[in-house]
Amino acid sequence: MTQGKQETAATPHRSKSGVVNPAKPPLNLRQLAEYLRLSQTTVSLVLNNSPAGRSIPQRTRDRVFEAARKFHYRPNYFARSLRNSRSMSVGVIVPDLSDGYFPVVMSAIEKRLLKAHYFYVTASHYRRPELVEEYSRRLMERAVDGLLLLDTPAHIHVPAPAVAVSSHNPAPGVTNVVLDHDLAARLALTHLVKLGHERIAFMQGAQGITDAKYRWKSILSVARQMDIAVVPELCIQLEETRQTPEAGYQVMQGLLERTREFTAIFCFNDISAIGAIRAITDAGLRVPEDISVVGFDDIVTAAYCKPSLTTVKQPLREMGLQAAQALLDRIADPSQEWPAEIVMEPELVVRESTGPARQHSLNTQDGLAMAAGAKRG
Repeated sequence: MTQGKQETAATPHRSKSGVVNPAKPPLNLRQLAEYLRLSQTTVSLVLNNSPAGRSIPQRTRDRVFEAARKFHYRPNYFARSLRNSRSMSVGVIVPDLSDGYFPVVMSAIEKRLLKAHYFYVTASHYRRPELVEEYSRRLMERAVDGLLLLDTPAHIHVPAPAVAVSSHNPAPGVTNVVLDHDLAARLALTHLVKLGHERIAFMQGAQGITDAKYRWKSILSVARQMDIAVVPELCIQLEETRQTPEAGYQVMQGLLERTREFTAIFCFNDISAIGAIRAITDAGLRVPEDISVVGFDDIVTAAYCKPSLTTVKQPLREMGLQAAQALLDRIADPSQEWPAEIVMEPELVVRESTGPARQHSLNTQDGLAMAAGAKRG
């Protein structure tokens, strides 16, 4: 009897046709290094794209990547976490990923975490306090190295590095990535005043949205400094914490049924502004000829609705990148004192939804007739 060739640890698992057998377990780092006749350190430096590995010849790097693909090598993150005392994972807690600006922020966060070879777990709490508490606890039980809190209530305290985006979290040790809301309000209101608008309506965010009260406080403060009247009868508030165009449509429709004695509206965000524009056009009025509309965030669809939306742009991608990087820095050096806030600057993006203030009243019969005639024309 002829004895078959003994399969060693460094021998790839192949079928008779020479193709790697996927039913067999993939090679580990030691086996891959033996197959390549390289040290485990060299292979690890290449596969992890370590700065120390950039001096390794490109030909060797190509061989390592080719073998890793060929034999379905997967790094042992559990073993790595034991060596580094880290799980190489973070938890991300959000209200609802379907809301307008969260996908943009999350895309940037994901890009930065993947570059650092970090895995992440996302949990949506839908603004339910019990889920916020439960998910933060569950993520910590899974030994995540830190938490990212996006627009998540301020009472969360976690025994790990934490970075909050638009959450205004006062807990000790939390780094907050926030927008300069005073500057945001000033940009929008200055733009409207320059266009001749004096009677301006305002749309507040729902009470359950963390950023809403800070944005509203800034609007009131800046309006007072600029001698702009914030008339209670021209102030409306979103009722739903889940952001949809319908929510903006409903409150705008209610405002138009009560009064039309205003020439512009500053909406809480772009999604509600899109709903407001539809309510205005359904009422037989025009944007911006009769009513100018300003949004907030600059989500992807803001430039493509009709008319395209003038908006206060939050640097959403930069906020996501900054948050992820701040968390990685805190994980790498937890003993260092990190800033309590990272303040990001907004900018105004002027598009088609704002124009000069109209000179006639839409609450009079003449004004309504003028608007109807202009629409027919």
